[in-house]
Order: sequence, then C-alpha cells, then structure tokens
Amino acid sequence: MEVYRVGGVVRDELMGRGSEDADHVVVGAGPKDMRRRGFRPVGRDFPVFLHPVSGEEYALARTERKQGRGYHGFVFHTGPDVTLEDDLARRDLTINAMARSADGRLIDPFDGRRDLIDRVLRHVSPAFREDPVRILRLARFAARFPDFRIARQTLKLCRGMVREGEVDHLVPERVWQEMSRALMEHSPARFIEVLRETGALAVLLPEVDRLFGVPQAPEYHPEIDTGIHTLMVLEQSALLDAPLAARFASLVHDLGKGLTPRDQWPRHRGHEKAGLAPIRAVSDRLRVPAECRELALLVGELHLHAHRALELRPGTVVTLFESLDVYRRPQRLTPFLQACEADWRGRKGLEHRTYPQADFLRDALEASASVNARAFVEQGLKGPAIARALREARIASVAALRSR
Repeated sequence: MEVYRVGGVVRDELMGRGSEDADHVVVGAGPKDMRRRGFRPVGRDFPVFLHPVSGEEYALARTERKQGRGYHGFVFHTGPDVTLEDDLARRDLTINAMARSADGRLIDPFDGRRDLIDRVLRHVSPAFREDPVRILRLARFAARFPDFRIARQTLKLCRGMVREGEVDHLVPERVWQEMSRALMEHSPARFIEVLRETGALAVLLPEVDRLFGVPQAPEYHPEIDTGIHTLMVLEQSALLDAPLAARFASLVHDLGKGLTPRDQWPRHRGHEKAGLAPIRAVSDRLRVPAECRELALLVGELHLHAHRALELRPGTVVTLFESLDVYRRPQRLTPFLQACEADWRGRKGLEHRTYPQADFLRDALEASASVNARAFVEQGLKGPAIARALREARIASVAALRSR
C-alpha cells in the first residue's frame, strides 16, 4: 500500500500558493484494506475514504471507461493492479495530474510542471472528451488562473465535444456546482469567456450568450456591447469581493437586453422587467439556491433605482426598501448594493468611478429602520393606521437625511 498526495495540493505547492485541496491516492490496496486501517468509506460511485484522524480524503487508484452520455456514463475499476500513472492519466488537466510520494518525490508523467511554468491549461489525454464536466472545470481553472492560456488542441477538443452534444447531457446540479465555484474565482468573467470560446455557453446559458453583439447607448455604455458589459460587471463584482449571490446577480442583471427588438437598439426601455423571466428560467433550469435567485431578481428589476438613489424622492426610497424587504432582512442590502455598484463601474473607462448612492442608501436604511412602531401603538393607533404612520415616519426620516 502506497499513498501519494495528488492534484490541487501538488499544483498549488509548486506555484507557491496555499491549498485547501488535500487529496490522496492509495495504490496497492482494496476497500477491505482501508476499512481494516480505520478509514471510513464515503464514495458512492467509486471507493473514497476519510482518514480516521485528519478526515482528509483518500481515494483508491482507479481507471474509468466511458459507457454512456454525459457525466454519469462511466464505469470505474479499482484494484491493487491499478498504478498511480493509470490514475493520473484519467485526470483532466496536466497541471492537476501530478503527485508526490511520501518521501517528497514528484511524479509528473504528463509534464504538468512544464505547463505550470509556461502557464498553459492543457488536457491530459483524448479521454478528456469523455466527460463534459471537464469543459466547465477548464473554464473554472481559467477563471482561477486568468494569466494562463488554453492550449489550442484543448480548445479544439472542447468544441468537438459541444458539437457532438456531450454538453447537452450535463445535469443541472453539476453545472451549478462548477459555475458557483467559478463565480467566486479571481476572474469570473474568464469562465464565461471560455464557455463562449468552446460553444458551451450557447448550450448552458443561452440567455447570457445572446447578449453578445447587442449594442447599448454609447453615452451610458462606452463599451457598447452588452455581453462585454456583463463581463466587466462580473469582474467588478470580484474586485468588490462580493458574495456568490451578488456575483450571480451581476451575471444575469441585464438579461432583458437580450430580448429587446432590433428596431429599438441601442435603447433598452423596460429591460429590467423584461429580464425577470429569463432570470427565473436560468435559476429554475440550474436549480440555483433561493438566496441567489431572489437577489438576482431584485437586482435585475431595481438596479436602475439604486443608480438614481440621490435623485429619488424620500417616499420612493422607502418604497425601494420595501421592495427589497430590507426592513425585515437588512442583511440583504449589502449584496444588493455590491451588484449595483459592479454594474455602475462595469463600463469602459468608468471602472474607478465612485458610487455615493451606496452610502446614501445605507444611511437612509439606518435612519428609516430606527423608527419604532411602538410609539404609534401607544398613541392608540391600530392595524392599517399603524402601518401608514410608520411609513410616513420613515419617509420623514429619509427627507431629514436628505436635507442635511
């Protein structure tokens, strides 16, 4: 029985980066051997075990054989006869197909270290084409390492997979799993760019794909192209260190512009309302978590209100807060404003402009939320009368803030 550290932990170590990946491959053992040593089995498709002390994952070396379409069409084989090189050969990218032995020796049969030095994302073998999830992983690693280029043959392979319909068989949960991780990477726009380069974006996110080539009014959007604007907004959301919900909202906030009739270009009147249906469609299809879905819908509908916050009447500001439900859920305001600020800055030449609207809305919420309904109860008001008085007092507090 030999144990090797593999994959991300080896790659990140060679890059001088910290790593949360601590995966191990076990060669020369079977499930009984692992259980006898106290390892706990957790794998469903193939044997993976948790270390009895550290809890780290230890997987038996395995090979795989394609037997159907999509992500689940594989048969796995494990056994003492499977070598480390056999196991590494089934991995996606050369930079993820390296291992270290217990004595520190680097095992690198596919020149992953060279590709790290050259900053290249390259597939390990033609078996890459058997698993469409690898296109998503390739795009995710491009988002993590935006200064890496993708090997020409790897892009060609991915495009062939798309043409052959492999991407059509991806299950929604797996797409969202990779997409949500990619959105939290250093350059989430690169994820979308790679999917578009391979043709997979049109299959997985046609609502986003159709934004490219749709013009916007140049006085507001010097970058003109709506797809380019969307990528810029995504990058700004990362610079703001926004959470996942805000980054997803940044990705889909302008989907309504993809539905604007050509004879109305470059204007997109009413795109906020028009975008709600495609946002729901994407969220439903990918089974996006409720928190992300809800914020995306709010940003899609209300981001222009936030942009005009300094011009809105106090009553309209309170209406905005009510629409966001931030009197009951104040924690929602920050990610909403982060997505709106990303949209405000996601424009060519305007990436560094300030967003005073955010500070004003935070102060306005603090002032209006401090109004207590108890005073109106003590005055003898009841039911709807309390609600009306509370709202009027909140409006007055915003007006007082505006007059300072």
